Amino acid sequence: MLRIIRLKNMQANGEIILSLNSLTKKFGRLVAVDNLSLNVEKGRVYGLLGPNGSGKSTTLGMILNTINPTYGTYSWYEGKLTTQQALKRIGAIIERPNFYPYLTAIQNLKLVCKIKQCSTNRIEEVLRFVDLWDRRNSKFKTFSLGMKQRLAIASSLINQPEMLILDEPTNGLDPAGIHKIRSLIKEIGMQGTTILLASHLLDEVEKVCTDVIILKNGVKYYQGPVKDLTPSHGFVEIEADDLVALQKCLESHPSINEISRERDKLVLTLKSDLDTSSLIQELSKQNIYVTHLVKRVPTLEERFLELTEPSKI
Repeated sequence: MLRIIRLKNMQANGEIILSLNSLTKKFGRLVAVDNLSLNVEKGRVYGLLGPNGSGKSTTLGMILNTINPTYGTYSWYEGKLTTQQALKRIGAIIERPNFYPYLTAIQNLKLVCKIKQCSTNRIEEVLRFVDLWDRRNSKFKTFSLGMKQRLAIASSLINQPEMLILDEPTNGLDPAGIHKIRSLIKEIGMQGTTILLASHLLDEVEKVCTDVIILKNGVKYYQGPVKDLTPSHGFVEIEADDLVALQKCLESHPSINEISRERDKLVLTLKSDLDTSSLIQELSKQNIYVTHLVKRVPTLEERFLELTEPSKI
């Protein structure tokens, strides 16, 4: 069971922690990030979503001051802090966990505290939070990949950051390790810490994040709440012996936004809730008998593919 870590009270209030303005990075002829603009608000959990090579890691590298932008700008706390000042308030895990292999978990965290110039009095708290307190005196080289990643999360929390930046934190982990890391991220977000999580896994973003930023080939296709990315009213797949009569009858229905045909069925895109039982009764009165009807909500994967089609550029 996860232990709840005591973080500062950092509830969402609309304050903008990070702004990107036309941020662009080119490597020769390759445009890794293309004119990217977005805002990161305090207290929200953002998923920076895109396939490998979409520009996620390059974007994180620029805002963490390890990669120089080709052009464009970014600012922290609405320009009130310099990048160096802001980074003291940020926790980040960008690459594979990199600790001294022959030092214990506690010894490694003491070094982190020395580098970050913060107190060591929270070491026990963060190790308990990531479920590593029982292994506090074990050498880092004896840890599994999942344990190493959890120690990295502990080190990123040691100075109580206001924002946490994670680049593919579950990469290479087994299902149990993935579940633990995701649970930790959700818990950290629930405590009010702003999180920017880069991932190529739609399932991860859907389960962990409040907001999603979709990138492909360095271009932003969407930014907004995860819940708004998929229409809540969904779709209905419907079949009848006479599809022509069925479509004609449904064209004026107030709950239907669009009708498309896929082989032997119609797909109805809904703009409001549809009572399917009443619909079947109405159709039967007009001698149209439904042979198949399924109501479904579009997945994040479907919306991602729809948004990133070449025609959507």
